[in-house]
Amino acid sequence: MKGEILITNENNLTGKHKAEHEPYEYIKYEITPREDFSQCYVAIYEIPPMKSNYPYHYHATNTEVFYIISGQGILKTPNGDRSIKAGDYIVCPPLENGAHKLINDSSNEVLKYIDFDTTNSPDIISYPDSDKTGIIIHNQSGMFFNNNDKANYYDNENIN
Repeated sequence: MKGEILITNENNLTGKHKAEHEPYEYIKYEITPREDFSQCYVAIYEIPPMKSNYPYHYHATNTEVFYIISGQGILKTPNGDRSIKAGDYIVCPPLENGAHKLINDSSNEVLKYIDFDTTNSPDIISYPDSDKTGIIIHNQSGMFFNNNDKANYYDNENIN
């Protein structure tokens, strides 16, 4: 598929369900599989009622853009919570001012949105609420570290 125009229909997408940690859960439908597209990632997400898909975070180098297809929710930002609803466009720039978390605050309706991401690699992701940092390298598993586990630059280094 690399290097070709992609045309697909939502009905042809297969959802990947993830619910590994309460209160986070989603179904993701990848439009641009990560292994085939290295500069832009596009996916449709469905967040069940009273759930979030990811913890509060921001990226060092990547922008995320969301278009709310249906439902409503809360967008947690550095400037406080914002109500979101179908038809809203949300642009989360890199760094602290772009920190965000989507929360479906409905008790009975799915929050459905399309996510457009730049995919500069590597990317450093900061999680202000849990004081941790993640390093994401394209098509590799991410690594996450508690910020209080900092090491000195020369720790465990030898002259040889």
